[in-house]
Amino acid sequence: MAVKSSSAEKRHRQSEERRLRNKSAKSAVRTSAKKFVLLTQKKELGEAEAALKDMIKKLDSAAGKGIIKKNTAARKKSRMQRLFNSLKKAQ
Repeated sequence: MAVKSSSAEKRHRQSEERRLRNKSAKSAVRTSAKKFVLLTQKKELGEAEAALKDMIKKLDSAAGKGIIKKNTAARKKSRMQRLFNSLKKAQ
């Protein structure tokens, strides 16, 4: 990349590092959510509860760092908790 100044080069490096870090955190959230949904579809209550706790932890962490918005995290947690509660109620 042809940048004009050393400070611009540094800012580019920093933004690239942050982009990759944020991408990794978002991916981890999506992966844990998918794992939780698959476990609920298989009706594995114990493993689903552990996966839900893990997903909530990752969502809170990402929201706290500003990677995703706090309301987005709250909405996802609410939806997943409702899914878990419906599974629990069915058994």
